[in-house]
Amino acid sequence: MTTGTETEPEDLRNLIEGARVVLWDFDGPVCRLFAGHSAERVARDLVDWLEGQGLRGLLDESERETFDPQVVLRAVDARHPGSDLAAELEERLTQEESKAAVVARPTPYADPLVRTWTAVGMRLAITTNNSPRVAREYLTSRGLLPCFAPHIYGRTQELHHLKPHPHCINRALSAMGAAPSRALMIGDSPSDLRAARAAGVPFLGYARNERKSKLLRDAGAGIVVDSLEPVLKVVRGAGQA
Repeated sequence: MTTGTETEPEDLRNLIEGARVVLWDFDGPVCRLFAGHSAERVARDLVDWLEGQGLRGLLDESERETFDPQVVLRAVDARHPGSDLAAELEERLTQEESKAAVVARPTPYADPLVRTWTAVGMRLAITTNNSPRVAREYLTSRGLLPCFAPHIYGRTQELHHLKPHPHCINRALSAMGAAPSRALMIGDSPSDLRAARAAGVPFLGYARNERKSKLLRDAGAGIVVDSLEPVLKVVRGAGQA
């Protein structure tokens, strides 16, 4: 895994220094949203709610047993796109994400990296499949909202626009007047990578463990870091140059 201090430091530096705007996925690169509020339990609660509505058959077995609440939401929207049912489920997920944000764990080095990038004049945006309302709540709690606002682009009622669709990335680029080639997306999942590719945006993978690193590399990510520390070092070095 690239650390920025071992096998590919020059590639990492070139990737970072070529950017004029940085688009951050939220859950992963900025924080572990469900560190203190189990995503598995949230997914189970959504499934239980559907079953309570007499809709158990709406999900297949793998969807009923998923640890990822986004899987449940996508499944319902795929079968009933734009429905009141999908909207209700989305709001329930947003409420659970809001609870999670209160006890979310900051990703190591994310806060100082955001502040340092802002200090050297980089423009930042959030491009996430989570609720933009929840992202704002978390960023406000960390004193980071001014570093991103107003550029926070997240889940809408148009659930087919969730990543890997590039919708949120394209919204950010358009609003910021940024060329895709001069942007950088930081994400921790293959769907982030595919969305960045679809938008023509260079990608930096962040993986907090080997499983996530393998998923990103298998999806074709060229540069993956297991810590944001080497990114921070590059940014600090560029700011002092």
